[in-house]
Amino acid sequence: MTARQDLLDLVAAIEAGAGPAPDPRWRELSVDPAVVRKAAVLMLFGVLDKVPAASEKRLAPAHLDVLLLQRANTLVDHPGQVAFPGGGIDPGETPVEAALREAEEETGLDTAGVEVLGVMPELALPRGNFLVTPVLAWWASPSPVRVVDYAESSQVFRIPVRDLLDPENRRMATVTRRGETFQSPAFTVNGVVVWGFTGLILNQLFDQLGWSVPWDRSRLIPIEP
Repeated sequence: MTARQDLLDLVAAIEAGAGPAPDPRWRELSVDPAVVRKAAVLMLFGVLDKVPAASEKRLAPAHLDVLLLQRANTLVDHPGQVAFPGGGIDPGETPVEAALREAEEETGLDTAGVEVLGVMPELALPRGNFLVTPVLAWWASPSPVRVVDYAESSQVFRIPVRDLLDPENRRMATVTRRGETFQSPAFTVNGVVVWGFTGLILNQLFDQLGWSVPWDRSRLIPIEP
């Protein structure tokens, strides 16, 4: 069984209505349907590039990475956070078209080398009032990626999945806003913390795929709002 096949099997199960239950934390998130905006993100997995994983643990899948970016600190929405490439869905666009367009605009990705495997159910992102469709894809023919606009992103990088799965790199991120504390699964990799919406998506995906390994959820990392 390959990582690509694992991803395909998950998409097929979700489309058949037999997919694993979502992370219960999503029930805590809601948006205002009167003014909600639609968006899509590209969850692009591929064969590990020439930069090896830092973790030496034997975690499956060993030779796989995922494309991420860090948002510019000057942005109003989610400044400095690590995210998947993506953005708003324009009129007449499908979520797949929007995710690919945004990824090309943000990272210089050659979308001709991307095999779209399927879409995941919409997820609520209250801050910004978005309903986000994750688009799951396989990097069949990888192309160079980079920061296209530093006003939008500070870095673009590929993270080995083995490093994300390593229990030593797992934390629960805590952030307090307006007197309420929010917790999300987090990953401390590549000198950054992957948390919030992106951390939740990755954590849920790895659980659904059966790739996750036990980790200590009592290890907290505070995040400045």
